[in-house]
Amino acid sequence: MVLEQLGRTLKLAATGLGLATLLAGTALAQSAPVTLKWALWDWDKVAYYKPLIEAFQQKNPNIKVEPVDLGSQDYPQMVSTQLTGGSKDLDIVTIKDVPGYANLVRANTITDLSAFIKDEKIDPAPFGGLLQELTVDGKIYSIPFRSDFWIVYYNKDIFDKAGVPYPTNDWTWKQFDETAVKLTGGMGVNKTYGALLHTWRSTVQLPGIQDGKHTVTGGEYEFLKPWYERALALQKAGAVPSYAQLKTSNTHYSALFFNGTVGMLPMGTWFIGTQIAKVKSGESKAKNWGIVKFPHPEGVAAGTTAAQISGLSVNKNSDHQKEALAFIKFVTGAEGSAIVASTGTLPAMRTGDVAAKITSLPGFPQDQNSKDALQSGKSYLEMAVNPNAAKIEVVLNRAHDAIMTDNMSIADGIKEMNEGVKAIK
Repeated sequence: MVLEQLGRTLKLAATGLGLATLLAGTALAQSAPVTLKWALWDWDKVAYYKPLIEAFQQKNPNIKVEPVDLGSQDYPQMVSTQLTGGSKDLDIVTIKDVPGYANLVRANTITDLSAFIKDEKIDPAPFGGLLQELTVDGKIYSIPFRSDFWIVYYNKDIFDKAGVPYPTNDWTWKQFDETAVKLTGGMGVNKTYGALLHTWRSTVQLPGIQDGKHTVTGGEYEFLKPWYERALALQKAGAVPSYAQLKTSNTHYSALFFNGTVGMLPMGTWFIGTQIAKVKSGESKAKNWGIVKFPHPEGVAAGTTAAQISGLSVNKNSDHQKEALAFIKFVTGAEGSAIVASTGTLPAMRTGDVAAKITSLPGFPQDQNSKDALQSGKSYLEMAVNPNAAKIEVVLNRAHDAIMTDNMSIADGIKEMNEGVKAIK
């Protein structure tokens, strides 16, 4: 599911595709002008949106793709609301996470793409199992175009100023925490935090699933106790920003890293392209940066990480199904994957030159550790596809927020998770 797939050779049939009359370029070129509305988030921060649209429109001049930015923080809820009641306001739906995907499938608002995948003879092999990961009751409602995994971004200038050695690709969470404390210093506007744990529950909970024995959909959450103790300890020590402050101010995780006020940022590989672009534009002050693999718990193999899938779906009530499918086929195929990789982002469909393409990008850090960080080891989905994923997410997020704001003890929070998830029907 991750970069072990880099060695696989991409083989897409150029002929013999099904639905030829539906998706043939000539047919689309001769059709009446159509405007597709593409639901997404962070339009001004994500590097690959514009080049994907431009490349597709160049091939299909009669189809205009219009982005609809629904925001990052509440995207799943926003897109669900948009599609409720048979709305035709959106045509293409970006799937941000598994809970959101499961919710849309349950609501019957996105189209079953199984026949499309079969008729178009879309080869599942280059996706490295991702299509299977998105299967619900034998049906697939989304085709992945990105597959990201968690790493750590770090500001070398902050490390140098503190006289702390750079992290390596074989480091533990204990070493991460010790480093965060060492990097912390200053006060007020001159405060430097050793690290940033964003407000997502995943920034606290993901280390707990790296052993492969636990899952956040399992209904038993005692395994998260030491990870919440760790997060609260870092917060109490001032080594990470206050969760409550981040939540209240709705601070985007990129802001403090761009400002050069945090030494380390655990985040997904999706941020690589954005960081490169923002350094180039001057919006990111963290010009001297690097990446390393996600830290691992004691006893877990180095390089083990958590993965996330992003896919594209079609609004079941869209009046432009064939054009939307044409766009999805382009973005998730060989050409779209090459465009995504050219912006420093890992596509779901991997060819052997993807890593080389990303590490050779102008602005990508050229130290060996950063290059090797893209060769990840075992990965586990942040949340497995589960019919109740969206409901489970609500329970976990509620308890997470209460724990991190000191409105509930860790013990009570875990109890709420256990009872709340078990009560889901």
